[in-house]
Amino acid sequence: MANPIQEIIEKQVLTVAKAMEDKIDDEIASLEKLDEDDLEVLRERRLKQMKKMAEKKKRWMSIGHGEYSEIHSEKDFFSVVKSSERVVCHFYRENWPCKVMDKHMSILAKQHIETRFVKIQAEKSPFLAERLKIVVLPTLALIKNTKVDDYVVGFNELGGKDDFSTEDLEERIARAQVIHYEGESSLKQKSTTQVRRNVRQSARSDSDSE
Repeated sequence: MANPIQEIIEKQVLTVAKAMEDKIDDEIASLEKLDEDDLEVLRERRLKQMKKMAEKKKRWMSIGHGEYSEIHSEKDFFSVVKSSERVVCHFYRENWPCKVMDKHMSILAKQHIETRFVKIQAEKSPFLAERLKIVVLPTLALIKNTKVDDYVVGFNELGGKDDFSTEDLEERIARAQVIHYEGESSLKQKSTTQVRRNVRQSARSDSDSE
């Protein structure tokens, strides 16, 4: 006897697949209708977008994006927050949990150059720690447009242990919209690409050996 729930699920999957197929067909049809002038306009628009993004990246890199750096004074903290639209600031002390957070922050700083990743020693920043109500260390202050929008306090939201993954932290920060995020970890995407490349290289190697 057929499972009615299974039948419903299969019908829904087929409906979604058909809708996606129709959408792709429509997009292909519209592209086929484009003439040389339309294609040139699209090309120019894309080049402008790429140029604008390259300029943004250049500016970001010039002010410290792309690396995980330490702020040595409270005055520097305010300078950083004013110069970058999105900042993740790690309030730390010299202990093991904060070193764990350092490791993940270093990785994410390279993956998300649209955001500035920094750390500041809480005990040497009493004014900031009090103003931002920093009690538990490590704490990440997630900052947008000069304002602290959210906090990641300790490891409670990351499984409660120090063996959480960088992807876990990335997804948590993404919920505050302090990094650009497409719904799947950029680290996972990179890993998948690497796996595909390895598979292709392996297949090519096998082919060459035949």
